[in-house]
Amino acid sequence: MRLDKFLVECGIGSRKEVKKLISNGEIAVNGMSDILAKDNIDENSDTIEYNGERLEYKEFRYYIMNKKAGYITATEDFKEDTVMDLLPEWVIKKDLAPVGRLDKDTEGLLLFTNDGKLNHKLLSPKNHIDKVYYVEIEKNILDEDILKLEQGVDIGNYITQPAKVEKISDNKIYLTIKEGKFHQVKKMLEAVNNKVCYLRRESFGKLTLNDLTLGEVKEVSLEDII
Repeated sequence: MRLDKFLVECGIGSRKEVKKLISNGEIAVNGMSDILAKDNIDENSDTIEYNGERLEYKEFRYYIMNKKAGYITATEDFKEDTVMDLLPEWVIKKDLAPVGRLDKDTEGLLLFTNDGKLNHKLLSPKNHIDKVYYVEIEKNILDEDILKLEQGVDIGNYITQPAKVEKISDNKIYLTIKEGKFHQVKKMLEAVNNKVCYLRRESFGKLTLNDLTLGEVKEVSLEDII
């Protein structure tokens, strides 16, 4: 692989920017900074450093975030703050995108990746990926409401698949669903004459928040996901 392509793939900068870094001597290959952008390197065996810090090439990258409320799930928006604004500087953002969406006022687990095939696989309805939400609701939930949610409710030209409800208290539940329809959890509670006051996604497939604090981001592996 060409050195400049490697650096771009590592998210160091654009092709023009990395060429400038190379000419300024900020990039070293196997300890040597007398190098050219067009030089070929072996990304698996050569040691490439940027200002003394070794760069590790990864074709695909995976990060999870405990999303804060107030940010929309999009890669860019001209009016609203997006979840991309919450990503710290150390995250390589090149081609990165969130998997699915969380509403602006919803907190919790959100996965980011540049692996388009995985993104599509995780969002495909036929794969039935469980998503667990912690939900605080306006009114006490009745046993008959729980039964309706578990059997499937009409959220507007769509009957939800069977869900799982774990009652925490009269107005707090864990809701497990397999789909990811727009405002689905809110619409499901509205279908049983209730209203969501607070919503947080606790898990997505194998991924869980665990001790990830609000706004925190960490890198995960493909094995953590599937």
